[in-house]
Amino acid sequence: MNTQVANFEQSVQQQIARVIVGAEDVIRALCIALIARGHVLVQGPPGLGKTLLAKTLARVLGGEFKRVQGTADLMPSDIVGTHIFDASKNEFVFRRGPLFADVLLVDEINRTGPKTQSALLEAMEERQVSSERDLYPLPEDFLVLATQNPREFEGTYPLPESQLDRFMLRIDMSYPERAAEGEILKRYGTELEARDAIPADLGLIDRDLLHRARAEASALHVSEALSGYVLDLAHATREHPRVALGLSTRGALALLRAARVHAGLRAGEFVTPDDVQAVARWVLAHRLVLKPEAALDGDTDLGVIGSILDATPVPR
Repeated sequence: MNTQVANFEQSVQQQIARVIVGAEDVIRALCIALIARGHVLVQGPPGLGKTLLAKTLARVLGGEFKRVQGTADLMPSDIVGTHIFDASKNEFVFRRGPLFADVLLVDEINRTGPKTQSALLEAMEERQVSSERDLYPLPEDFLVLATQNPREFEGTYPLPESQLDRFMLRIDMSYPERAAEGEILKRYGTELEARDAIPADLGLIDRDLLHRARAEASALHVSEALSGYVLDLAHATREHPRVALGLSTRGALALLRAARVHAGLRAGEFVTPDDVQAVARWVLAHRLVLKPEAALDGDTDLGVIGSILDATPVPR
């Protein structure tokens, strides 16, 4: 039996697959974030189609798309907007920046300085912008999709913990399988003339379907034992000998909300530990700060999450 949540994901998968090849898991994560009203951090080396993915998602949703390129000299006003003097009105008016979009792509966010990174905090958490004592609401389905290159790349700045915690999911994109990469070369490597990779007849998703999916996921039953399991995982991250900073309460809420959506994807009537485990790596890994000795020993955030999932008792 198909659910509203599953119908929404199938529709998005079908349309984005016309442009992006071999990214089914990534698209599923994006759908979970959209339904759960979260934001997404996409990590991976350059040239994997992260920008095209964000642009295609915005086109499928039928919303306004804006792109900001992260550079060292990017200022907060370049994203949020600024007040300018309007001579015809004889007053200062607020000129909105690219932040006021349905889908905002911040490309290579870790190439911007901490001050500019922090300009997104209020928008991501409260879905509004304050400027000169005035509040400006953002679109109802506002989504920040930020990409970052691995930290060891030259000219990058690690995102602060408060910024990372505002991203519901982190998706790690790797190089595509050989067959998928061959299809990409076949599809886009035959023409020398520049053209838009997104077809003009790309189907639009009904926004009401997104809203119905949210309502359906919110109605799924969460038992006391399941909530206790989420709390056990959160406390395990805080007490792990290799972790300096564990999961926040915001992170625990994000884990539960993402698990709700995952249960809806499989047409479940209630949330199970399997749903929590299915989304745990997306939700938890970027929120953990490992101790220096852990990094020196070669431990990774994903490896620590795996050990915590294995060691934490699962409720019946």
